[in-house]
Amino acid sequence: MASILVTGCAGFIGSHLCEQLLSQGHRVSGLDNFDPFYDRTIKEQNMAGFATHPLFSFHELDLHQGAEALADALPAERLDLVVHLAAKAGVGPSVRQPIAYLEANVVGTAQLLEWMRLRGIGKLFLASSSSVYGNTRELPFREDMPLLQACISPYAASKLACEQLTYTYHHLYQLNVLNARFFTVYGPRQRPDLAIHKFVQLLRAGQPIPVFGDGTTARDYTFVLDTVDGIGRGIDYLLGHEQVYETINLGNKRPVQLLDLIRTIGQAVGREPQLAFHPMQAGDVDVTYADIRKAEQLLGYAPQTTLAAGIRQFVAWLDEQHPSQPTLPAAAQPAAAL
Repeated sequence: MASILVTGCAGFIGSHLCEQLLSQGHRVSGLDNFDPFYDRTIKEQNMAGFATHPLFSFHELDLHQGAEALADALPAERLDLVVHLAAKAGVGPSVRQPIAYLEANVVGTAQLLEWMRLRGIGKLFLASSSSVYGNTRELPFREDMPLLQACISPYAASKLACEQLTYTYHHLYQLNVLNARFFTVYGPRQRPDLAIHKFVQLLRAGQPIPVFGDGTTARDYTFVLDTVDGIGRGIDYLLGHEQVYETINLGNKRPVQLLDLIRTIGQAVGREPQLAFHPMQAGDVDVTYADIRKAEQLLGYAPQTTLAAGIRQFVAWLDEQHPSQPTLPAAAQPAAAL
């Protein structure tokens, strides 16, 4: 079994991944800074099932504090691989706070890479994003598409910059890297600012659901456990190979239009949605659509969960959390689709 560092371990995807890795017998060091983007208690609940696991250790730290802070915080024991999920998330907020996103995501990733170089850790799984494709017109999105003028939000630009940094460290320092572009991950523990989470709240409160644009924008919704399965397969690939530098899509290859998503959520909740149409939000893209053939061939990746089944699992989880699950007020901010 391997010894693995997971950054962003208390988040939505990170907590699911830690549970899977620990169940497989891996030793996991988790790192998170409890960014105040949403309530700390939500992240603490995410970790509740594994925080005291004998193979798990937790370290609270901001990556942009630097390689020395990382060296001080993390034990000197052997680490075989790093899964880098930590990031300041969200397209809309990045439009309002671009510098904060570049500092957290790009500088934080650079500090992590430098610490890895100094520690001699040679394998990295990087979480990137479908947002790097922007409004690329050719569909589905392939990993070899030129993207230098594609990004239309600071969040997207920060993720593409992180990919460029990993290539630099691969080229100069022989770091083995798998960059994975996630496509609108949803499911239990989803961030409270994301569309599905907020739409369920609004439906239950009898409030209209905001539709930005005409409702034909589409996202390649991917259930969290399918994404985590892809990460696990990527970890196995990295551990079993040398001289790796690859970029893959971890999506579902089935774009769903916004109005169809809302209809599916309404069926799961048992309520008829009311809609309130608004102009498109700055930085939002029209469609995301993953070509996952490379991940299929390289990793054997094959998402299994239909949107309807995944939404039902999310609603069931939300029911279990209520009323103890802290949430944002239903009308606090626009829902983020990415």
